[in-house]
Amino acid sequence: MSDNTSVALRLPAPRPAQQSAAAYLRHGQTPFFRLPMADFDRPGAAPYAGADAVLLGVPYDGGVTYQPGARLAPYHVRRTSAFVQPFHTFHEIDVFGALAAIDGGNVAIPPFEPEIVRHLVQTEVSRVLAAGATPFLVGGDHSILLPALRAIAARHGPVAVVHVDAHLDTSDGEVWGNDFHHGTPLRHALEEGLVEHGQLHQIAIRASVGSPDDASFGRRFGARVHPLDEVAALGVDAIAAEVRRAVGLRNVYVTFDVDAIDPAFAPGTGTPVPGGLTSREAIALLRGLAGINLVGMDLVEVAPSLDHADVTCHLAAHLLYEGLALAALRMA
Repeated sequence: MSDNTSVALRLPAPRPAQQSAAAYLRHGQTPFFRLPMADFDRPGAAPYAGADAVLLGVPYDGGVTYQPGARLAPYHVRRTSAFVQPFHTFHEIDVFGALAAIDGGNVAIPPFEPEIVRHLVQTEVSRVLAAGATPFLVGGDHSILLPALRAIAARHGPVAVVHVDAHLDTSDGEVWGNDFHHGTPLRHALEEGLVEHGQLHQIAIRASVGSPDDASFGRRFGARVHPLDEVAALGVDAIAAEVRRAVGLRNVYVTFDVDAIDPAFAPGTGTPVPGGLTSREAIALLRGLAGINLVGMDLVEVAPSLDHADVTCHLAAHLLYEGLALAALRMA
């Protein structure tokens, strides 16, 4: 073997980057943000080797309590995300230049077996983490949060959670006769110790609840609730700054339910609640978290069949992009 050959073999593999618009149009496929696809022929965590961030679709809405349809979101958000360019003008960073991101495809799940779904989501997120990458989940309904947090906590220990939602998601199984629907994931996460005490930060909460216990449950674990009225009074910049100070250097998981946004701006969701964030406020909120140590994110509850002119899907793509920018800032 020549010296030149030896040097060539030691060179690092090229980092994945966003495909050009021309390449995307030529092959006609629809990966998130025109990113490279993972090599699914490789076992375990190997498909994610070399990636800094992996986007996973979770096409499951078996946990909804009102209108279904969120299982189709990964396909539609992929399509609308193709129009997002790499350079972030607010943060002044080339997101996909600083961050080696790939589309990890969908978690292949049986839609009518929720226990198996939880197992498969936790397994796939664990594989992403084992590869040293940050997982970004695109639901699907909010019940996918629990298995994601189980994988995150197994890797990092209890984490801080920034929860943007109209609902507290601390219900129990009394109303619907099931403990594992999209209104219960944070109750389980708190009870299982997946969230560090005092480090659940709930933003834009405004929905009615089934019982007083739903409202008080999180307080027993030190949860900090920023209801919509507080957000409106103080502004999203102040809320983001307070959360940023509170989490400090901790590992942070961001879970973003699109129904946190007012249905005038995000009509495509199964449990809309009037009086929410504007799309501008939602984007500003995520931008205001710059500097956090992001170890994972999900974007859930987009229901394309209830959407109009892709308004919600486009917003969802941009919210994911804002989350990826937070991860890119950490790499820069």
